[in-house]
Amino acid sequence: MDQRIAARVLGIGNVLWADEGFGVRAVEALNAAFAFPDGVELQDGGTLGLALFDAVASARRVLVLDAVDFNLAPGTIKVLRDAEVPAWGAVKLSPHQTGFNEVLALAAIKGCYPDAITVIGVQPVELSDFGGSLRPAVRACIAPAVALAAQELAAWGLAGRARADGEAVQPLNASALALDDYERGRPSEADACRIGDERLLAPLAAREGR
Repeated sequence: MDQRIAARVLGIGNVLWADEGFGVRAVEALNAAFAFPDGVELQDGGTLGLALFDAVASARRVLVLDAVDFNLAPGTIKVLRDAEVPAWGAVKLSPHQTGFNEVLALAAIKGCYPDAITVIGVQPVELSDFGGSLRPAVRACIAPAVALAAQELAAWGLAGRARADGEAVQPLNASALALDDYERGRPSEADACRIGDERLLAPLAAREGR
């Protein structure tokens, strides 16, 4: 008997690097907007890479939300399904190099590849901004990506219920990581290094004589 859950929705990315956080923000928004039936699990996949194998292998269907380099105009949303999703990946699925392609390849080798897989990706505007948040063009893609994700799940027979205004929602992450709180708490470019961690950059610059 198939022990896998009906579907898992993964938001992949790193909220510390500007538009790389799109997938995480999108799955958070999906969770806030819809309640899904038992057997549908939403997860912040972060940058776990191969550690996401169990999450993929344990689901019959997988829906991924991510920032994806399609070489299209920034802010463009594109949907990939099944064979369109590059499992063996001569080119990485997304700019942050999480190893998700390797997760899919491993699932194929082990005979637990999802029956269906869909990627909803957005072309990023900016990635090299440590501590930065989503650029407006990418942030504007959250709502349409959420709508596409809900439609995809419904097409799989797993339609969600739109949450009522004021309905209590169990967040996927700690409140300090929520988008609005993150925006209020992040330092400006004038107050903090926005190209990386100064603790690492300063020794590197010293070694290179800069």
